[in-house]
Amino acid sequence: MTKIEEIAAAIEEGKVKLVMPLIQEALHAGDSPNEILNRGMIDALGNVGEKYRRGEIFVPEMILAARAMKKGVEVLKPYLASEHPMILGKVIIGTVAGDLHDIGKNLVSMMLENAGFEVVDLGIDVSTQKFIDAVKKHPDASIVALSALLTTTLPAMRETVHGLNGQAFRDRIQIIVGGTPVNEDFAKEIGADGYSSNAAEAVVLVKRLIGT
Repeated sequence: MTKIEEIAAAIEEGKVKLVMPLIQEALHAGDSPNEILNRGMIDALGNVGEKYRRGEIFVPEMILAARAMKKGVEVLKPYLASEHPMILGKVIIGTVAGDLHDIGKNLVSMMLENAGFEVVDLGIDVSTQKFIDAVKKHPDASIVALSALLTTTLPAMRETVHGLNGQAFRDRIQIIVGGTPVNEDFAKEIGADGYSSNAAEAVVLVKRLIGT
């Protein structure tokens, strides 16, 4: 097993304490920081997301993997900054009004940051107007991500997308949605531009929508 494969395995298994020394060893062995990030870390979280989707693992395992990823990025950040000083894009994210859950949102935020995006996290119970004001405040944001965990807050997600769709800035943003009660059909029905079933897929979706 290569050092990068060991890093990937450690992240998938949520072995936080192993990730940092493994990355140091890989860097000393001459592995590229980009290769470590993409093949050893982002791909690993993609596998974690797929296992979660299939019901093979659950939220606690996702959180451990994300923490392992975060520790790894702390080691890589100085090297990545020298190789890639530019941010890929800015994402505004929040859990819709009436919903106080943030685990999924926090995972998406963490993974987007790890992948090179600047994230503006509005938190939980975010009103339609607060999302609109955030887009106006951050004219360089190209993605607005809405999260919901409760079926009872799906109307709030619908209302927020409707509110965003009615704004003059609509043509410069892409709206994505996700969360346990959300699916592809609902996303299309309410006028969103994309849907993701888990945090790892959200990163792939955002990259695709902004063309990176």
